[in-house]
Amino acid sequence: MSDFKGKAVMILGGSRGIGAAIVRHFAAAGANVTFTYASSADEAQKIASETGAKAVRADSALRSEVASAVADAGALDMMIINAGVAITGDLLKLEADAVDRLIDINVRAPYHAGVEAARKMHDNGRIIIIGSVNGDRVPWPGATAYALSKSAMQGLGRGLARDLGHRGITVNVVQPGPVDTDMNPVTGPFAEVMHGAMAIKRHAHVDEVAALVMFLCGPDAAMITGTTQTIDGGVGI
Repeated sequence: MSDFKGKAVMILGGSRGIGAAIVRHFAAAGANVTFTYASSADEAQKIASETGAKAVRADSALRSEVASAVADAGALDMMIINAGVAITGDLLKLEADAVDRLIDINVRAPYHAGVEAARKMHDNGRIIIIGSVNGDRVPWPGATAYALSKSAMQGLGRGLARDLGHRGITVNVVQPGPVDTDMNPVTGPFAEVMHGAMAIKRHAHVDEVAALVMFLCGPDAAMITGTTQTIDGGVGI
């Protein structure tokens, strides 16, 4: 863990769930951590106080705010793109504005955050994009817009990896399955159905996802780039 001491790390979307776990892991490892939040101000300030990380308000639905937050962070060693929203339901009934907002947050923001981070990123840096197993498979109806956005992250990761490889910067997509967060709690109404499609029949813990992110950011992962790393308990195998 000492490999991260003094490293400049930014997490886009770090006030809750997986993002908060990543903030805590990097801070515990001695990194200088900045993270963004949109509406969870109380949670953000609590995590900042606990970890010594810097909390910055930036709405990922707004390109200008995302770009400014990343640019203001300066030269980064690691960029973790985690901010995202989920909208599910009958695609014939979903509001178009809600779908457009999902695309703004889940697709446009990761692209602009990754490009902006690359402008000043140190050579041999790391970019990690938190995607979803739904980028590979859609086992239930109602997830078209969400799956579209997460499939886009695979192309973004491969493209950035190709464009930045000459600088030793690696780019990888981490694809969780069900994770116990407030968005998808283990006590939720669909947990049993989700577990039915899994080889390991439980939700993942946020710390398990954060640990995978930490490995991909470490020196032992210097030749892993352009990949999707799935952590889903064997959904649909």
